[in-house]
Amino acid sequence: MRGKAGLVIGLAAGYVLGTRAGRERYEQIKEQAEKVWNLEPVQKQVAKVQDLGKSALLALPSALWNGAVKVTKAASTKGTPGQRLDAALDAGDDVKDEVADAAEKSAEAAEKAVKNLTEGARSAGSRSPGAAKRAGGGSSAGGK
Repeated sequence: MRGKAGLVIGLAAGYVLGTRAGRERYEQIKEQAEKVWNLEPVQKQVAKVQDLGKSALLALPSALWNGAVKVTKAASTKGTPGQRLDAALDAGDDVKDEVADAAEKSAEAAEKAVKNLTEGARSAGSRSPGAAKRAGGGSSAGGK
């Protein structure tokens, strides 16, 4: 997926930089991109990704904090220093797994959000006013 996005961005940048129409065509492309970006369906997807990112970012520090508390409690239990060390190490192993799970869930949620965002942007682009013209195969620049 990243390779495809990079290819599209590279082709678009090459077209814009290499076009003979120059600045005028660049401004037209920029206006169309801004129109698509400001469409309501695209902005809804952007808001979803932002919300997900915030919740995902909060989940990981929470897991880290809870883990630190567990290890501290285990290390401060009654017993010999060796027993407290063993309890802290056991708690650390449990915490390691919990933090890894939280990180994995956050990464999966972020990937899902990005996928939803790109799909939403594609569908919004196909519903844009210029899409009907492009789909018809006609070009308003053909007579120049």
